[in-house]
Amino acid sequence: MDRVDTVVIGAGAAGLAAARTLLVRGVDVRVYEAADHAGGVMQSVHEDGFLYELGPNTFRVSGPALALFREIGLEAALVKASPASRKRFLLHQGSLVPVPMDPVTFATSPLLTAKGKLRLFAEPFIRRGDGENESVAAFTTRRLGHEVTEGLISPFLIGVYSGDENQLGAGAVFPSLVEAEQLGGSILVGSLRRRMRGTEAPGAPGSWSASGGMGGLATQMAMPLGEALRLSCAVRSLNRDGDHWRLETNEGEVEARRVVCAVPAPAAARLFSELSPDAARIADAIEFVPVVSVQLSVDPTLTLTHPVEGFGFLVPREEQLDLLGALFMSRLFPGRAAPGRELITAMIGGRRWPGAVDAPEDELQARIAKALDRALGLRGGIEPLAYTRHRQAICQPGVGHRPAIAKLRAALVGLPPLEVVGSWVDGVSVGDTLGAGRAAALRLMEAG
Repeated sequence: MDRVDTVVIGAGAAGLAAARTLLVRGVDVRVYEAADHAGGVMQSVHEDGFLYELGPNTFRVSGPALALFREIGLEAALVKASPASRKRFLLHQGSLVPVPMDPVTFATSPLLTAKGKLRLFAEPFIRRGDGENESVAAFTTRRLGHEVTEGLISPFLIGVYSGDENQLGAGAVFPSLVEAEQLGGSILVGSLRRRMRGTEAPGAPGSWSASGGMGGLATQMAMPLGEALRLSCAVRSLNRDGDHWRLETNEGEVEARRVVCAVPAPAAARLFSELSPDAARIADAIEFVPVVSVQLSVDPTLTLTHPVEGFGFLVPREEQLDLLGALFMSRLFPGRAAPGRELITAMIGGRRWPGAVDAPEDELQARIAKALDRALGLRGGIEPLAYTRHRQAICQPGVGHRPAIAKLRAALVGLPPLEVVGSWVDGVSVGDTLGAGRAAALRLMEAG
């Protein structure tokens, strides 16, 4: 039987982060990935002068993620979005309206009425509640008012989760806000107290990608692993063997002292089925929504009612369109579009239209074109480059998600060292997942 100190199951963002963290510390690590490529959904395409993503387009560099990039020597590979990316829009009553990013634009924004703005300022005087057991809608409405929830929070969740504020859990989606309320009695006071303590590692502000796209970043993270990265090699079973682990893979059996499980929830549920039925049940109950990402080459010389500028725009459900939002990728990062063209990424599906993942391309294009016409006045001059269908695109952490994950981890206590990480465990953003992978590796090393 083959033997290795630590096995990482899955070479997505979390798995690569864990493996590289172990590798730089001299650990004998091996990574098994069922797909034929590393990076999971982090995939980029270079074609006909375009560089576009098949998965996530940008990410925030959290403090833990920044620490990871620095210690594995990839900080220089990161590319920050242009300063214009601070300009973001919502489709509001048929027109693109800037999202307020400072006190001046907030005061003049039509997204909230004067009453709604005054209600927001009353937040420090609202009594403490139990955000962990509330939906995002219940928590933000209680603390910030219904106008903020409907006008700002709901569209934000469309962009991040493609989900519904009435179903998503506040504790999982806005953990820092829920914890701030518990710490200070209000979001404002708690946030100020936490900042004064200075316990959070600073990240890099803004939105980021990499010089070769997100897929290029994954490739750079994977390269030093060499033969320790086994692609197209699935882990079929995970079993305890005394104080070690025994894994059955496509290449045969392998024994490991420690394991990082960094696979999607359905795959984790299968691995845990005999090991811990309770853990398997929790993983199997995690919900996801489907999303279709469509890359569009656009003629920039067309006359538009609104220019292609800034980060992009989101579409609230009140606009009664199927499009979730669009990113102006060629305005965010250099080298993303062929000369004389713009690159726009359109996102469609989610809770709003789950059937999008099975819709024919001409129907997807028609519904996207309708929304781009209303938002930008864009008629014609659109050439689809790629349609990427993700059936289980984004985790939908509901009320009680964090306690459920805590129960999953508790169900695995008493076994040989094992860490479970991934977007369904630690947060859907790439930055959170990278940081969580690093943290999981460090915990394994501390456990001995």
